[in-house]
Amino acid sequence: MPLQIVRNDITTMKVDAIVNAANESLLGGGGVDGAIHRAAGPDLLAECRTLHGCQTGQAKITKGYRLPARYVIHTVGPVWRGGQQGERELLISAYRSSLELALAHRCETVAFPLISSGVYGYPKDQALKVAVDTIGDFLLAHDMTVYLVIFDRAAYAIGEKLFADIAAWIDDRYVDAHTDSRETQYRRAMSAQSGVGMPASCAAAEAGEDTFEQLIARLNQLDESFSQMLLRKIDERGITDAQCYKKANIDRKLFSKIRSDVHYKPSKPTALAFAVALELPLEEARDLLGKAGYAFSHASKFDVIVEYFIAHRNYDIFEINEALFAFDQSLLGG
Repeated sequence: MPLQIVRNDITTMKVDAIVNAANESLLGGGGVDGAIHRAAGPDLLAECRTLHGCQTGQAKITKGYRLPARYVIHTVGPVWRGGQQGERELLISAYRSSLELALAHRCETVAFPLISSGVYGYPKDQALKVAVDTIGDFLLAHDMTVYLVIFDRAAYAIGEKLFADIAAWIDDRYVDAHTDSRETQYRRAMSAQSGVGMPASCAAAEAGEDTFEQLIARLNQLDESFSQMLLRKIDERGITDAQCYKKANIDRKLFSKIRSDVHYKPSKPTALAFAVALELPLEEARDLLGKAGYAFSHASKFDVIVEYFIAHRNYDIFEINEALFAFDQSLLGG
């Protein structure tokens, strides 16, 4: 998956390059900077002395020495001064400069900390938004796997309003399904089976049955596989394969497997990632999901959260993954 949000210790990541949130001297400091220098050993500091510092928003590269990573990319993020001193632009530049440097050194995997969100005081939800948006934009044009490494839960937060809205959505759809008394659940099940006290059409709807017309429509599309439907939807949207799989946070190799195997069955997060990339309305998203053998379930917090974003026509897959991560759920993508 091109962009993954993970909880980990960045000094243990086995990637081509890790990014160090450094200060302008590049001579070590506290937090992530100090941890990277300690793990890499004294040779890292010796090489950093030859670089003669780094300006805010820029990046420089060294070897990884004792780290599992081949390289350390040192970048300097801005100190938060209220948001009116060009902090956002400088933070974007720090991510972009690091990514460009990784690309120039042919790095295929890169791990970032959440730059400037520690002692530099950048609000964590805003820092996360800048990181995800900037990395996401870069990955639309380049093939690279990027990890955004969050050390612990306290270092992570999505916007309070978004969190509250999603929590309320979950409460409305998820909690009710798990808090009915056994007697209530039994009555619902019996009503769905017998249709007692309901017109035949209502009983069919309650039981999840198709009307005759819906049944015919489903039979007419019975032979269309997930792969075939996906490719048809891509053509209907008038986008390229690459535009689709990059918006879905899917790597090229996985998409090639789906394209070449008409019977390929993706994971549920992959199927939903394509529904988001294609910006499908909720009903069409359900159809695509059904082709992979899945359905939305209000017994799954993961499903309810993704349904929230699709229902609100928010198809930013990176923002969806931020929310899934905040609620300890699997992320969308391959």
